Amino acid sequence: MGTLIAVDGGNSKTEVLVCDTGGAVLGHALGPGTNHQTVGGVAEAMARLDRLIAEALAGLPGDDPPDVVVCCLAGADLPVELATLTDAVASANWATKSVLDNDTVALLRAGTDARDAVAVVCGEGINCVGRAADGRTVRFPALGPISGDWGGGGDIGRLALWHAVRAEDGRGPDTALRAAVAVHFGLATATDVAIAAHLDRAVAARVGELAPVVFREAAGGDRVARSIVVRQGEEVAAFAAAALRRLDLAASPADVVLGGGVLRGRDPLLFSVIGDGLAATAPHARIRVVTAPPVVGAALLGLDALGAPPQAAAALRRWSRP
Repeated sequence: MGTLIAVDGGNSKTEVLVCDTGGAVLGHALGPGTNHQTVGGVAEAMARLDRLIAEALAGLPGDDPPDVVVCCLAGADLPVELATLTDAVASANWATKSVLDNDTVALLRAGTDARDAVAVVCGEGINCVGRAADGRTVRFPALGPISGDWGGGGDIGRLALWHAVRAEDGRGPDTALRAAVAVHFGLATATDVAIAAHLDRAVAARVGELAPVVFREAAGGDRVARSIVVRQGEEVAAFAAAALRRLDLAASPADVVLGGGVLRGRDPLLFSVIGDGLAATAPHARIRVVTAPPVVGAALLGLDALGAPPQAAAALRRWSRP
């Protein structure tokens, strides 16, 4: 029976599974993020992956390498990045064959078997990928504001802080976020939080923690917090609708797979906005929220590459994180 390594490498965490072609999980490892854009380059990303893969393989019998490694990594966005990371993964010799793609592809595979489908991931950031039954695919640069992107925990947190400071100094409407932001960081004012984030990278890196605060205050009726949630829902719907249009699927039945930390909570206001947006632009779209860890999608891609039987995929989907 063959074996495979599956990797879901995100901004904040990386997960590795070792599986056989029957869908049984033989090894598992969980560690820090491996986005080369944020960890200091490709070499550091590969070093982190090497340690995690070694951990997942530890104790397994036999000296032969696995048949395939599927690495779905955040930061594999542009063709030049895909080429560079493909070479780096192949050179690591973790398996006989290697496959490299964006982490959104793992989410798409985890969320649906449909051949006409798009996926939007909204975690620390936001991205989208789509495929059609005829083999066409669609991607986005996902470079942040410079490529038209807004969304994810980081952007939600920064906008919450922006509104909170403006509420304090009189430039904007009052909002419950003014006090909630300060309380979350244990400081006297939201302005103190902004100053701390300016002076200390560690504090700046925590601003994304404010996303749950925004959803909580929105649920309590705060108008400013609700406006942030609405904006996020509109951005998710816009991504999905654009991908469907580019694939000529806006008028056809297609799955829209949603995943990532911001979407997994199924916030009622957020999903109402997403649903309304898709109903207006792609009325036959079917929303699917991924409940399986995205690394399962990477492992399913590995089973596909090895020609495993359908029952192997079914067995793998029953796996749950230890």
